[in-house]
Amino acid sequence: MKLTRLMLPVLVLAALGTGCGSDSDTATGDSSSTAGSCPTEPVSVVVTVDQWGDIVEQLGGDCAEVTTVIKGSSADPHDYEPTPADTAKFDDAQLVVVNGLDYDHWAEKAVDNLDSEPAVVDGGKVVGLEEGDNPHIWYGPDYVRQISTAVTSELKELAPDAAAYFDEQQTAWQTSMKPYDDVITRITAVAADKTFAASEPVFDYMADALGLTNGTPKGYQDAALNESDPSPADIAEFEQSLRDDKIDVLVYNTQTEGPTPEQIRGVADDAEVPVVDVTETVPQRTTSFVTWQVDQLTALATALGA
Repeated sequence: MKLTRLMLPVLVLAALGTGCGSDSDTATGDSSSTAGSCPTEPVSVVVTVDQWGDIVEQLGGDCAEVTTVIKGSSADPHDYEPTPADTAKFDDAQLVVVNGLDYDHWAEKAVDNLDSEPAVVDGGKVVGLEEGDNPHIWYGPDYVRQISTAVTSELKELAPDAAAYFDEQQTAWQTSMKPYDDVITRITAVAADKTFAASEPVFDYMADALGLTNGTPKGYQDAALNESDPSPADIAEFEQSLRDDKIDVLVYNTQTEGPTPEQIRGVADDAEVPVVDVTETVPQRTTSFVTWQVDQLTALATALGA
């Protein structure tokens, strides 16, 4: 059966407060007010998905009015059909931030139909990937930083009188990422001889950055990335790897439904392989990108004995 995405509200342990945005607390990674009030007219920014929305809000601070089209985990960006109200959000945008890599292709159409020509930060192009590559680039630590730098550069171009302000916001955001960097360092220290497998490749860029070996059968990986059915042989190979103690941890996307991933998880549980839950989109009630990522990475560190 085809792996079907389920985008429903998901609670992350220790994540309290409102959805990601400028109302988040500084203690959980928000730097939106660090540099004080804006010295010029704020830049109008539209972000397609909330994996990037919180980051852009922090980078823009008081000098950006940020609208995120898909917020919360109730919609699947892959198959999203924007409403007229969603499309209208792009009308006055000076800057549009998209994930790219065909993840939010609906936004490209919205921008193409505008009378104006806003600046566009396309995450996939910024990091040098192409359509067909894994689009879940917010799980790549280096990619996150490259895209944040590109956003800051565009904001400075659009509001040069606030250039110093945006530099301060970038510095404050980098400081807010310390808990994220620290837990990555913690896992990297033990990852050299560890193997993971995944129900879906949303976490693969992070796993690669951590130095984990991917033990997911290639046929299963390809099917999951293409949203097609893995073969019975691929499923059997996956299950046997879990039973044979070849996998140290199973990374499980809780926003994917269907009998196959649930079956894989059941085998992992029976084989006493630790399972770490991750999500593709930002869970509701999560205060920031940092909170979301650190919660998941902390669970992974515990599973790996880091």
